[in-house]
Amino acid sequence: MRRLLLIAILIFVFLFVAIWIVKNVNLNNKFQIGQAIDSLNGVKVYYNGAVDNVEARNTTKDGYNLGLKYQCVEFIKRYYYERFLHKMPDSYGHAKDFFDLNLSDSSFNTKRGLIQFKNPSISKPNVEDIIILKGNVFNRFGHVAIVSKVTENKIEIIQQNPGPFSNSREDFQLLKLGNKWGIDNESILGWLRKDSLVKHE
Repeated sequence: MRRLLLIAILIFVFLFVAIWIVKNVNLNNKFQIGQAIDSLNGVKVYYNGAVDNVEARNTTKDGYNLGLKYQCVEFIKRYYYERFLHKMPDSYGHAKDFFDLNLSDSSFNTKRGLIQFKNPSISKPNVEDIIILKGNVFNRFGHVAIVSKVTENKIEIIQQNPGPFSNSREDFQLLKLGNKWGIDNESILGWLRKDSLVKHE
């Protein structure tokens, strides 16, 4: 019994150390932290190394908080600022906090100054929408990305800090569910959109 307990403790310690290394040490020597690896509409995606790596805070000349370099949140806020001069009324919070669970579909998210859609929604995702993913055991802060392409059955996202060996682009299946559109990934809470990008029919 004692031997089994010791083995279980050793396995737990090994897993803890392995997860800590993966999340805090840059294991991919192909890229340098801060290196531009992709872009959308002229807004660059930078390599962050390990997902928990934290660099200095990035702010605009007028003091608006874009977030910590080169986390996922920093990219989407920098993208919306550079593309639309959009400043979120609440410029702080983790990725998962960008989605307000108390709002109904297609309601205005006052903290972000954007319209919020649930997954699934009556509104199909648009290019330049912000996708929000909930937290999980390995990433309690969640994740955010920008929709870079939409077809009838698929969306492509562009993201910063997906992990040292993950791609800056990723595809998800898009499903038509009656009169709603859903992204086939249970981690995706929904998407945010600037009012000027809403298509009025």
